[in-house]
Amino acid sequence: MALSQVLGVRTPGDFWRVAWRSSTYRSLLYLLTGFPLGLTYFVLLVTGVSLAFSLVIIWVGIPLLVLTVLMWRKLGAFERELAMLWLGVQIPPMGRPSKEKLSLWQRMRQIARDPMTWKSLLFVFLKFPVGLFSFIAVLLLVSGSLGLVAAPVMYLAALTAGGGLDPLTLVALLGAAIIGVPCFFLALHILNGLAWLQGQLARLLLGMSESEQQVAEARAVARLAQAQAARADQSRRELIVNVSHELRTPIASIRGHVESLLMAENPAGSPPTDQHEYLEIVARETERLGALVDDLLALARAEAGELRLDLAPADVGGVAEEVWATLAPLAKRERQVTLVREIAPGLPPVWADRARLMQVLLNLVRNAITYTPAGGIISIRLMQSDAAHLALSVADTGIGIPAEDLPRVFERFYRTDASRARATGGFGLGLAIVRDLVQAMGGTVSVASREGEGSAFTVTLQIARQPAG
Repeated sequence: MALSQVLGVRTPGDFWRVAWRSSTYRSLLYLLTGFPLGLTYFVLLVTGVSLAFSLVIIWVGIPLLVLTVLMWRKLGAFERELAMLWLGVQIPPMGRPSKEKLSLWQRMRQIARDPMTWKSLLFVFLKFPVGLFSFIAVLLLVSGSLGLVAAPVMYLAALTAGGGLDPLTLVALLGAAIIGVPCFFLALHILNGLAWLQGQLARLLLGMSESEQQVAEARAVARLAQAQAARADQSRRELIVNVSHELRTPIASIRGHVESLLMAENPAGSPPTDQHEYLEIVARETERLGALVDDLLALARAEAGELRLDLAPADVGGVAEEVWATLAPLAKRERQVTLVREIAPGLPPVWADRARLMQVLLNLVRNAITYTPAGGIISIRLMQSDAAHLALSVADTGIGIPAEDLPRVFERFYRTDASRARATGGFGLGLAIVRDLVQAMGGTVSVASREGEGSAFTVTLQIARQPAG
């Protein structure tokens, strides 16, 4: 930018009109007040920071430091308003208003990461030396030029007090006064230029740059999208929980009525009818639907952190026997799959929720039945893996899992083969529920599989400590 533009001189007439502009005197006021304001800021900040670090060992310094940080942000905001009001400079905002409800610690972290915090601190500290320089410049330039203009008057006033008139001195002083008039106007232009430079400094340090504004806008959009996604996710969880609760009662009612119809339709010893077979299909699908509802409810509660467990010493051997007794006839009748169990004797109880442990084992065995072809074998094995843990495994001779799919089998709604899962009735939820429930009980679950040979899922649970004495 050309010097004439900085000084506000674009035409010859502008040189003389500077004294009649109100902006000139606002600039002078800004320059003159810079020194006392800068000195005040410097004393406040140095005192606040010094006291904060000296008192940090008694925990008084931390809130004092926080107050000091907030204070220099407020001082920066005040200087921004002052520069815009007196210098007429347009300064971008220091930040964008946020509607987020943040804790004090989150707010302080946000302030510490905000570049405007440190830019405003730099400006506040620079205010003292820059203000001192501006104050001296105003005094020297204005008083010097006005002194030249007033020199003849002061000389004549001195003659009235006594003394002789020296014509040469008077002529020299008149010449100085003539020179002093343009010097005064030049001084005003110079001071206007100095005020303009300080306005640009304020614009640089007290307002966001274009890139910072773009980043702030992008963050605001991201926060809005994140909040909307969180609300949508919360609504989805609430919907799943509510629908699952509402479905449980009618499913239980359908199951009970179907069981009653089955007993009435096929008395002991009579051959099954077509209607009986249809009722068995309804019973089977109702059972499957009930399992899905239980899985959805457990999944929604796990995501919301509301999965309630009644942890206590549990007989995992009894759970395995119960699951075997429940599913072995079903596996043989519907899939022609043999379900066997191998339970080591004298096993100690594990620390678990018995009902949730039952859900885990049911999901694993049902999953094995689903993916094991006719004539296959599924085994439930329970043994002590070490002094502190029991290992419960469910192995099958089924289709197996491809190696590339193994890392993802416990993901929600993930199915290794979508078309095959639809054909066999899989939802991609059972293994995810297994993982969440086992981890909530302090255990681990792993899988080993080879495509075409079968899979083995192993749940490791902590042995419950027996009370001393």
